[in-house]
Amino acid sequence: MESIYLLCVGILFIIATFDIMVGVSNDAVNFLQSAIGSRTAPFRTLLIIAAIGIFIGASMSNGMMDIARHGIYQPQYFYFNEIMIILLAVMLTDVILLDVFNSLGLPTSTTVSMVFELLGGTFALSLIKVITSNDSLTFGQLINTDKALSVITAIFVSVALAFACGTIVQFLARLLFRYNYDKQLKRWGALFSGFALTTILYFIVFKGLKDSSIMTAENKQFIEDNTMMLLGVCMGVFTLLMALLQLCKVNVLKVVVLAGTFALALAFAGNDLVNFIGVPLAGYSAYSDFVTNGNGLSPDSFLMTSLSKSANTSPLFLIGAGIIMVIVLFTSKKTHHVVQTSIALSRQSAGEEGFGTSPLARQLVRTSINIGNAVLKITPKSVKKFVDNRFDINEAILPDGAAYDLVRASINLVVASLLIALGTSLKLPLSTTYVTFMVAMGTSLADRAWGRESAVYRITGVISVIGGWFVTAGVASLACFIVTLILYYGGFVATFILTAIVIYIIIHSQVSFNKKQKQQQEKKSIDELLLSNKDPKQALPLLQQHTREEYTQFIAWCAEAYGRATEGFFEDKASALRKARHKVKNQRQSLRISHRVSAIALTKLEESDWIERGLHLQQSNKIVMDIYHSVKRLVESTFEHIDNNFEPVDEAQYNECNTLGNDIIAFLKKCGEAIARNEKQFDEINNEGRNVINRIKEIRRKEMEHIRQTSASKKVELVYLTFLQESQAIIAHAIHLVHVNAKFQRN
Repeated sequence: MESIYLLCVGILFIIATFDIMVGVSNDAVNFLQSAIGSRTAPFRTLLIIAAIGIFIGASMSNGMMDIARHGIYQPQYFYFNEIMIILLAVMLTDVILLDVFNSLGLPTSTTVSMVFELLGGTFALSLIKVITSNDSLTFGQLINTDKALSVITAIFVSVALAFACGTIVQFLARLLFRYNYDKQLKRWGALFSGFALTTILYFIVFKGLKDSSIMTAENKQFIEDNTMMLLGVCMGVFTLLMALLQLCKVNVLKVVVLAGTFALALAFAGNDLVNFIGVPLAGYSAYSDFVTNGNGLSPDSFLMTSLSKSANTSPLFLIGAGIIMVIVLFTSKKTHHVVQTSIALSRQSAGEEGFGTSPLARQLVRTSINIGNAVLKITPKSVKKFVDNRFDINEAILPDGAAYDLVRASINLVVASLLIALGTSLKLPLSTTYVTFMVAMGTSLADRAWGRESAVYRITGVISVIGGWFVTAGVASLACFIVTLILYYGGFVATFILTAIVIYIIIHSQVSFNKKQKQQQEKKSIDELLLSNKDPKQALPLLQQHTREEYTQFIAWCAEAYGRATEGFFEDKASALRKARHKVKNQRQSLRISHRVSAIALTKLEESDWIERGLHLQQSNKIVMDIYHSVKRLVESTFEHIDNNFEPVDEAQYNECNTLGNDIIAFLKKCGEAIARNEKQFDEINNEGRNVINRIKEIRRKEMEHIRQTSASKKVELVYLTFLQESQAIIAHAIHLVHVNAKFQRN
């Protein structure tokens, strides 16, 4: 029996390794976002600085994994086998949940996920124990709900406080430095940087190292008694040092950003390490206690009172975890994916938006505009002129590819560090993930990065991320509740099966993600080059390449969707039509993003190309949308018919359109190849397309005659006519697209 439970402990540590991988990918956004967004240093340099912070933070972590030992459940009321079930359920649920968020590119809180997984698992077993104990046990004895409530409070406090502080501080900082900050930096740079570094040091001490091994009781007391004096000394020393660096022509804002990156990485590893290895270490401690003090008792009769005490973790575990975290930081592509979400939502320039719009976002934008207009009416003209001069975006100093400047990056790190440090010292439950993300959103709003053309997309993105945080709590709790019940009633067989499934899902997810990233890399490269290009002479060839790739991919999608619709309608397969319907919904977002990129890139063309090329591009995009809507109408009408189990097409209709459908798909592929190769073969495509259209017209005439003569149900006949009509429209639009795009591609 002991060997089985030892194997369970091994499973906990194996899953913990995967959990560290997905956890670091998620939380890297906290400390990398500002440095990457401002292009403070080469990416590899930033990773090295963050890695040093992570390793030091992990190695000097307090090792007090109390939240997993007795933070949610009261261990003195649970037996050894019950504790192991809860811990296994937590790890199995956590690694899947975080991986899903990473794959979606949404940052979430590892603390929230672990706390609510513990809550869900504990509630499942507590429910069983209360029912079987004949009222001798209560939920109040078994569950510690205070921690869960504090985490819920943290969400509201972090979101509101961080966003407000980020907005206010960034607005004041921009008034001081303006976008062209060179002159003001020479005057105020040393003082500002000295204050920023003092804040960051305060954050390191009170958040990153507050419970580390070097922070003895005497050291803590000395710092608490002399906090203001120590901060004053640091302020003076750092200000003097920054002044000297300015004399040496060093940009002190870069020093601030790099120091902030190191500090947040250190704090992340020092405080959030419990979220990854706290549960397996609690399981290891429980197993050791059972083996040492079990005295022949069975696992279901040995109470885990020992977990009520705090336990120091071996430095080997901490160092090992730190090494894994560093390796993941350098190798995980999902890390970059999550970071890019925050950067995209806060970048200064217009460009491809990763989110759509929502009714709530549209209403918030409308309300904000109305409030802003009301404020402007009562604001003196001199004040408006002064503010507009300080916020002249045309003066912005942005390195190539940077999402925002060093002033905003510094404010992001300073405000986040100060809020987290103050919250920790005042024992307020602030989340690092929530604070860093919402500060970045607040500073981007204050910096006028959310313009009329992008605000609704950005706000939708922020709402999606915040909504994901709340979903994390509910899904984590419910999922762990279910997994706990499966493990309780399924025993060791269920444990091993679920473990194998989880490991397979994680590996498959990583492989699929890497494949998807590889497929998107070339497209992403041309889009980034197109949007960042500043040479009008290079803009047209890049835009032509972009449209060729986009239209080729769209025609290929159209052929695939049409094939699925044809198969589903004529062979009475609802599953094929359901897949086609899903692809139609996803394609709408892709088209919106593609057209937005091309519209922004169009403004970069030379004046001689602007009007003629712009008209051709606008017309081509309009044709693409016409094809999309024809496919959508075709799919929706046929899906509704088949999904309702109405009468299928008859044999004559099937035979009539079987060959026609294949010919239409082949013609669409030929159009895609012509666009991809930029071939001048319009006459051939036009003649072939017209032949297909004439065949469709003839079939439609026959069908109309058939409807007049037959007394059968007309439902399938009308859907069949709709199918033919939209097929004809798709062919006509495809011919037109090849023709107009050829004009746009003309040299």
